[in-house]
Amino acid sequence: MAREFRRIVTGHDENGRAVVVSDAVATQFLERPSRPGVRLTNFWIERGSPAEYDGPTETCTGDFVLHPPPLGSTFRCVEFLPEDPEVMKTLDGKAAFGEMGASANIVEGARHPFMHRTDSLDYAIVLSGEIWMMMDDREDDLLLKAGDVVIQRGTNHAWSNRGTETCVIAFVLVDGVAQRDAPEERRKGIHR
Repeated sequence: MAREFRRIVTGHDENGRAVVVSDAVATQFLERPSRPGVRLTNFWIERGSPAEYDGPTETCTGDFVLHPPPLGSTFRCVEFLPEDPEVMKTLDGKAAFGEMGASANIVEGARHPFMHRTDSLDYAIVLSGEIWMMMDDREDDLLLKAGDVVIQRGTNHAWSNRGTETCVIAFVLVDGVAQRDAPEERRKGIHR
């Protein structure tokens, strides 16, 4: 685990020519004892829409939170080591998600301690390894392998690595709202 990701950011010079403005290891990551075997690394946090492509290049600052900013997005990778079922039985998902400002997103009484729901549209691609995507009902669980893509639309879910190797998933989380709950201007696509 503890993979380092090279993060390259492009931009423009004073003449408007395309240049690399940053080429360094991504430095905002989260590992914690309350969620052993998992490391999250943020690459980019966009704090609004439409996205600004000529602003600052160091967008991953401040507290590490689960959700993307309002009307924004977050690009990150999550590394999942194989789970130990006995250890999983002892963990408090609400406390672990509370460390990311998301304790209210845990599904109480679920069959996995980290079953949660986010108010976002999440694009995910499994980069390496394999992992189970757990849903509300066991018959909807799916084994995902490298190259598989998921569009997670604000549903309850958990990630369970029952294999023998680390699984790495890239995620883009886009702030979202259920159509039925959206203010009229959001339903019509009007930006604030």
